[in-house]
Amino acid sequence: MYVLAGMAALGTDAPSGVTRLVLAPDDLVVVAGIPGAGKSTLLHEADNRADAVIVDSEQVGDRLAELAPGWVPYRWYRPLVHLVHRWRIFVAALRSSAPVVAHLPATRWRTRLLLVVIGMLARRTRRLLWISVDPDVAYRGQVERGRVSPPRSFARHVRDARSVERTLRDSGGLPGWHAARLLRRPRRGTRFVLLPG
Repeated sequence: MYVLAGMAALGTDAPSGVTRLVLAPDDLVVVAGIPGAGKSTLLHEADNRADAVIVDSEQVGDRLAELAPGWVPYRWYRPLVHLVHRWRIFVAALRSSAPVVAHLPATRWRTRLLLVVIGMLARRTRRLLWISVDPDVAYRGQVERGRVSPPRSFARHVRDARSVERTLRDSGGLPGWHAARLLRRPRRGTRFVLLPG
């Protein structure tokens, strides 16, 4: 699978099992989708040939888990993880001279608006790569990683995601983004390669 420069087109290269994303130095790429869609896995396993700054919320979650007493459940400090993660995206976008790739569910319009504002303040080209996945598959992904969204929250993510995906299919973009593309969740074993543009 190829995601071309500017994500202007998608093409399939199924035999190679590779997804390629070509990045410009001023890109802010947000990998989005419902919790459990595989965003973190995609970025963890990325072959980062573009020397992009990868901002992953799990980095924050893992650090806070080390600092918090063992009896404190993740849900108690989840809001702090979200806040710090958004701050780290802002700082990376503002300070780095390299492309910045971050992941967030971004199912809610307020989150997408915040990311657009961050990109504008940092004078970055804003690109959204939306990972589409069946909610049942995503839920199993949450169980596997050991962090499951509360049922009401997950249902809201799914409902909002369907609206975003409809818009992307119908119009091919989202307001405030230079490019926004829908990508079916890559199969296990698919390599994600970040290339310099």
